[in-house]
Parts: sequence; structure tokens; C-alpha cells
Amino acid sequence: MSDVIMPENTPVWVNESRCKACDICVSRCPSGVLAMNLDPHKVLGKIVKVMYPQSCIGCMECELHCPDFAIVVADRKKFKFAKSSKEAQERAEKIKANKFMALQEA
Repeated sequence: MSDVIMPENTPVWVNESRCKACDICVSRCPSGVLAMNLDPHKVLGKIVKVMYPQSCIGCMECELHCPDFAIVVADRKKFKFAKSSKEAQERAEKIKANKFMALQEA
């Protein structure tokens, strides 16, 4: 995916035109960075969003498992990723329990 230009200071980027909302990337993210959001303009009525970019650990699970090549993770040589945290892991579990949908913040 070297032809994709990543937005500056962004650890992970989603090409929404390629995303088919399959939930695989969200299911693989150990840090709760990604979640599905409702979007009535999309075929399945939802789309993946980067909800917590500051928690991205650069594991590349989302990019490696995306069947549509819709996700790109920044290069480790050019971006400083977060360290894994208990808070991020708990958020990931809550997102998975919420059928991969974004959490409603209190």
C-alpha cells in the first residue's frame, strides 16, 4: 500500500471507499482503537472509524487481517506508537462485547 498517503501524525488510517464494514479489524484490535459507527449512507449501515488513535500500539493486526486492504498502519520508523495499557485493553473488550460498535461515552 505504498501508494496510499497517510495523514500526518496518524497511527492508523481507514480508506472508507474500500471498507465493507466486515468488523474483522475491530475484532482484531487489542487496544480498542477501532469501532464501528452507524452510517446510513453505507451499504451495511455502518463503517469502521478510528476512535482512539492515541491508543494505537502499531501491532498491525487490523491491516494484516483486512480482506479489502482498507486499513493502513503507520511505519514504525516514522511514528511513535502508544504502549499497551489496561484501560485500552478493557475498552477493546467492551467494544467487542458491544458487537463491535462504538461505545457511548458518559
